[in-house]
Amino acid sequence: MGGLSQQKRLASSLLKVGHSRVWIDPSHLEDIKNAITRADIRKMINHGYIKAKNEKIKRPKTGKKRGQGPGSRKGARGARTPSKEKWMNTVRPLRKMLKELKDQNKIDVKMHRKLYLQIKSGAFRSRSHLKLYLKQRGVISEDRA
Repeated sequence: MGGLSQQKRLASSLLKVGHSRVWIDPSHLEDIKNAITRADIRKMINHGYIKAKNEKIKRPKTGKKRGQGPGSRKGARGARTPSKEKWMNTVRPLRKMLKELKDQNKIDVKMHRKLYLQIKSGAFRSRSHLKLYLKQRGVISEDRA
């Protein structure tokens, strides 16, 4: 669309948007090229030959995600999620799973106590790690878990 920069500039000031948001109807290029005054451009806007494009959505989550990389982090390793919080996020699901196994009579009270103390000592990283341990020891069968 060469030769329309003046029209785009006038339209952007009339529509109160930037140059990039001005849309010009390709089927009416000759009419728009002949429009040289603000009044002419205003007529084109009223006819619908020139419109303002919708504003692009600025997503705050995208910006936040981009600023959270390892290069942008300041402070200690445990500053973002404290070590206690990490511990709670590991231990609580393990204890819940252990309770479910005990309630379903898949493990007895002695085994429950032994595993509870092992969880407390940090022996298991996750629920899947605990399941793997139980399957290897033959405490629970592979199809029931």
